[in-house]
Amino acid sequence: MTNAPAGSRTYSYLGPAGTFTEAALAQVPEAEGQDWRPVANVAQALADVSEGRSHGAMIAIENTVEGGVSSAQDALANTPGLRIVGEYLVPVSFVLVAPRGSRLEGVTDIAAHPVAYAQCLEWLGAHVPGHTQVIAASNVASAIGVLDGTLPAHAAIAAPGVVKHYDVDVLAENIGDNPDAVTRFVLVTRTVTPPPATGADKTSLIVELPKEVPGALVEMLEQFATRGINLSLIQSRPIGDRLGRYRFVIDADGHVADERMADALMGLKRFSPHVMFLGSYPRADREAVAHHDRYSDASFADARDWLRGLLSGVED
Repeated sequence: MTNAPAGSRTYSYLGPAGTFTEAALAQVPEAEGQDWRPVANVAQALADVSEGRSHGAMIAIENTVEGGVSSAQDALANTPGLRIVGEYLVPVSFVLVAPRGSRLEGVTDIAAHPVAYAQCLEWLGAHVPGHTQVIAASNVASAIGVLDGTLPAHAAIAAPGVVKHYDVDVLAENIGDNPDAVTRFVLVTRTVTPPPATGADKTSLIVELPKEVPGALVEMLEQFATRGINLSLIQSRPIGDRLGRYRFVIDADGHVADERMADALMGLKRFSPHVMFLGSYPRADREAVAHHDRYSDASFADARDWLRGLLSGVED
């Protein structure tokens, strides 16, 4: 986005123009009219934030087909001082594009971002059997590489928005295998106070197990289960220092200001040598988080009052 006013905020996103990430950033009201900075990868977007070049970064974190985006999870784990402040959902569809005058029958090599490619395998197998995949850095970079010859491919899998920015022929539309595919994006800033609880919130964490022993993972999960907290995502990622060592990326329903979530985080801190709090923020779908009455804030407060009474000699 250009012609931003002086003193405007900068937001980094996986570029160039026309990506799904740009579509997610367009959903952020405070980013409208500001300076949008396209970057080559997630690590660079987060580095822009941590090093002060950008106020925020929009990154893809999960997809309904591929699950968690490992590159984003690893980049968050290795970049301290960041907070997720919001999430945004973008419906995902794909087109197959090529230089003007191309025909589908002549396509044998296809450029695509790995995540996009994985979501079009059935269509590709049916319509372009025997093709070769050429890896691209983004959905738009695939189209650019085909147009300028920097990628050895005849066609590219891209987001529909690419046709607004580049002179291409669309060889096929809606080539994704799942018509209900959605990608979840998160807006990341430097460490800030979490937004107020709304009752429809999510908390993201990265947790390491204290040691590799039987039952360690169960003990970690019990910190949530015993407090009535649902986990909407849990995914293991290698720590990288030696084989068999993993960290867990977790999305838990609720807000750090909720008594049950705060209690669970304190339990995790006692249990794990390293807990990274990534943020509590409103859910994109704004669906209220349901929980049993025994896990309400009032229930936790009543239990504390009961214990104080026992310690002070008050009748039970």
